[in-house]
Amino acid sequence: MLKDKQIAFIGAGNMAEAIVKGLLSSPLGVRPENILLSDIRKDRLDLLSQHYLVHTSTDNTLVVRQATIVILSVKPQNIKEVLTEIAAEVTEDKLVISIAAGVKIQTIQDLLEARVRVIRTMPNTPALVQAGATALAPGKWASPEDLQIAKAIFDAVGVTVIVDEKLIDAVTGLSGSGPAYVFLIINALADGGVKMGFSKEMALKLATQTVFGAAKLALETGEHPHKLKDMVTSPGGTAIAGIHALQKGGLEGILMDAVEAATLRSLELGR
Repeated sequence: MLKDKQIAFIGAGNMAEAIVKGLLSSPLGVRPENILLSDIRKDRLDLLSQHYLVHTSTDNTLVVRQATIVILSVKPQNIKEVLTEIAAEVTEDKLVISIAAGVKIQTIQDLLEARVRVIRTMPNTPALVQAGATALAPGKWASPEDLQIAKAIFDAVGVTVIVDEKLIDAVTGLSGSGPAYVFLIINALADGGVKMGFSKEMALKLATQTVFGAAKLALETGEHPHKLKDMVTSPGGTAIAGIHALQKGGLEGILMDAVEAATLRSLELGR
């Protein structure tokens, strides 16, 4: 599917690097010579070229001209300038994939002024360690094959789901912002350990591995979280005492509120 495709990244930040790393280490057959990266930072391009042996350029139009797949990995505030610059090079035979948060498909189509095949995505930062969660939303001219290509690209850095674009803001509130919530939880668990006598270093190690192990158990067993919770609790035991304290504090409602607040903020930024 991707073996002979020329893939261009406009913007060579951390997420672009994560995807490049995932593609090159996947069984998809993507070769370094088929990846092109553009950025205004020459030092950044030199670093990526040396490390991954990919082609680089400071000229956005040059890499788009050579590509069959164009991945927009620039900051949302720069998207209008970039799309205006490359518009003449984005023909209908190219697939455009955007990871620019808050930028709607219609905005991309309007700025490119063509029947462009667009897929909007919302990845998250664990893609940096090939453990990301990415939502994909196809534009009206994107084909089923285009969607499968985009899915293959982001499956290389984690797992993917396909959603209607109207749900992308909710994805931002859940999985896009979710790692920040989990990091807060890890730190709070570690602080609890410190309160009980651990060093912060040891408490962080235990808390981080506990969160990782719990997530891995949920993913690999496919069991409902409530069933897994019941496996840990025993009558009159320690876990149920801790759960009682969490529920009294309103943990579940607070996390639901966090997802809602982040979703509403994403909607505001999108306007």
